[in-house]
Amino acid sequence: MAFVTASWNPFGDVFYRKFNLYSDWKMKEDLSNCLIAAAPYAGPIALMINGSHKERSPSLRPIMEIYSSSGNRIVSLPWKSGQVVHIGWTTNEDLLCIQDDGTVLIHDIFGTFKRHFSMGNEVLQNRVVDAKVFPTAYGSGVVILTGAFRFTLATNIDDLKLRRFPEVPGLLRPPTCWAVLMQDRQPKIVLATGKDVYVLDNASCTSVIPPGLGPQVCGFTQIAVSFNYKKLALFTDAGNIWMGSSSFKDKLCVVETNFKTAPKQFVWCDRPKSDNPTVVGIWDKLLVITGKTKETIKFYQDEDVHLVPEIDGVRIISSSNHEFLHEVPPACQDIFKIASMAPGALLLEAHKEYEKESQKADEYLREIKEQNLLFEAVQQCIEAAGNEYEPEMQKSLLRAASFGKCFISNFPPDTFVKMARDLRVLNAMRDYIVGIPLTYPQYKQLTIEILIDRLILRRLYPLAIRICKYMKISELQGASRILAHWACYKLLEYEPRSGEQVPLLLKMKRSQLALLKAIESGDSDLVYTVVTYLKNEMNRGDFFMTLQNQPVALSLYRQFCKHQEPETLKDLFNQDDNHQELGNFYVRSSYSNETTIEGRVAALQSAVDEYNKAKNEFAAKITEEQIKLLRYQFRLQKESGKTYLDLSLHDTVQALLLDSKHKQAEQLYKDFKIPDKRFWWLKISALAEKQDWEELEKFSKSKKSPIGYMPFVEICVKHRNKYEAKKYVAKVSPEQKVKGYIMVGDLEQAVETATERKNENELNIILSKCTAATDQSIVEKINRAKAQILKK
Repeated sequence: MAFVTASWNPFGDVFYRKFNLYSDWKMKEDLSNCLIAAAPYAGPIALMINGSHKERSPSLRPIMEIYSSSGNRIVSLPWKSGQVVHIGWTTNEDLLCIQDDGTVLIHDIFGTFKRHFSMGNEVLQNRVVDAKVFPTAYGSGVVILTGAFRFTLATNIDDLKLRRFPEVPGLLRPPTCWAVLMQDRQPKIVLATGKDVYVLDNASCTSVIPPGLGPQVCGFTQIAVSFNYKKLALFTDAGNIWMGSSSFKDKLCVVETNFKTAPKQFVWCDRPKSDNPTVVGIWDKLLVITGKTKETIKFYQDEDVHLVPEIDGVRIISSSNHEFLHEVPPACQDIFKIASMAPGALLLEAHKEYEKESQKADEYLREIKEQNLLFEAVQQCIEAAGNEYEPEMQKSLLRAASFGKCFISNFPPDTFVKMARDLRVLNAMRDYIVGIPLTYPQYKQLTIEILIDRLILRRLYPLAIRICKYMKISELQGASRILAHWACYKLLEYEPRSGEQVPLLLKMKRSQLALLKAIESGDSDLVYTVVTYLKNEMNRGDFFMTLQNQPVALSLYRQFCKHQEPETLKDLFNQDDNHQELGNFYVRSSYSNETTIEGRVAALQSAVDEYNKAKNEFAAKITEEQIKLLRYQFRLQKESGKTYLDLSLHDTVQALLLDSKHKQAEQLYKDFKIPDKRFWWLKISALAEKQDWEELEKFSKSKKSPIGYMPFVEICVKHRNKYEAKKYVAKVSPEQKVKGYIMVGDLEQAVETATERKNENELNIILSKCTAATDQSIVEKINRAKAQILKK
């Protein structure tokens, strides 16, 4: 059994082990800049990436991601609401996101927004410093520490009743540490400020003194409450850990750690009915297990980790692993301890020898029987099988138990059969696709009914039905439970007409599903129907939040608002902090809604501001230039009485040139840095169009043309003035001169130029333009030139 115990670590009279829950772990996010929350009982993991309010950059929008416990990403969404201070899971596996203004947003496991509520005006005014989500006898509760250092609490988020806890005397800064307790079904808060510890309840603030601590303690820096709220641990500034009852009546032990700094995380690592109080702390990347023994266990981690306390241990989550740390259960210790002579260990060895067909099997069995411990041996193997995570080890132990009970005449079969069934269910839950790696104690505490609810929540209906049948759960408990979640809209799937299906869903108040079905139908009118219904049924904030999670519906609603409710469209973009679209909105508004020049310029200036926020420098720059052009056009229009507004820069320059306003055109050319080539083309086109040949010639001589002189020839020919065109052919570049002479009809000069260039191709082009009747002499000249070229 050496390979089984290789990962065991001795800790007094017991052992602790740490093992990977999944070998293929795909959650690769760095946890150092994330808010993270993992639901208990092997529940889902939520990350708010770039969400740490201490390190969050204003330019980075947080990303909300939800993973299964197998590392399978369920959803990734950009966070489009306010600054989140804390995230946590409810007992129903809904994700609560608590914002700094006291708003609590509720999302389901798929990231779909459900609803939100506020923790009251006092929280809104004083803001949220810290918050916690905790399970209660009534459901799930939320407690807020405000900027006024007062606690506001709700014990049941589904029946919201806010309580304001009493003030802590002399508390002028946030407490050094605090936690929530549940005692007698009522929430209490234990907090430390300096060396003083207080317990708050609904009516009083009580100072308490942990028994058994020496005078060297000057303060407490961390608090950990056990999973069942019965035990409490305090870390002191002297490096001691006090462990005792949460009532502060009994001390369990005081441990010296030799660490003077507080751990990053500090949680209990308990096993039900264990006599070994144990806590786990993280210092930098060192994970330390301490308890009432003098020994400690240390694990060096390569990266930041997050600890999730469970009823029987601690889950350890990092970007490369998901591990489970726990005290090795007694049955496993008895069987697998090196040199163990426990009856379960002997029975396991007997079965191994039996499979080898060795007579040693009989010797081991005889030894167990002589001590009259065969019944206990079978029980130990069954119990140990339940506490082993690997299926192969479970099978080995159950086979040994089956082998042993063959020699017991009256062994009750129920224990063995029930464990075999439970393990089959557990192994199905631990599958990567399902991603619920429950341990046997967690499974028994959770109950099969709640487990089925969690499968239904994940929409794993076929698996839930198979488990109900396999576990022989009655129809009332099982099938009807699934039907309550499933059949009410599963039956509607037999309705092939979306136009009939969606209104029925709306009548059943299944608006979210109605929206999904409308989108799936591809019928935009049907989507508009559901969106209109949601708009009338929900408050504005919830309505916008619902649309954020449905891109198709949001896109259609934006199209509607674009034509019918432009101000609502602006509100949508504002809520999203979508500065790019806000800029586009202001540009459209400038041209469609504003009637005065001042209003149009103001709208465009707003667009510039939004483009700058979106870091779209190009859009901001061209919008600024449009403002400048708009003002220039308005001034021109006012001076001349002609229409210049809303012309493009190109058209404005052209209009000025056609109106002989050359100075104003030159000014625009300089102010807007129009490229030289484009301006020259504009000017020669305008001068030719208005037949101003004198000005064109003057312009050609003003400086060296950046576009050459062929455009002058072409523009003159285009306007049927070959006489003017001939003036510019001489200035054309050598490789274009032949083309220029052809355009102005001077074929003789074209032949001379081509002959000088000894270019046969150009001669052939000229030849193609000649006619035998009128150009015979030119044809002969071309043929002589070609013959001369061939000789050389």
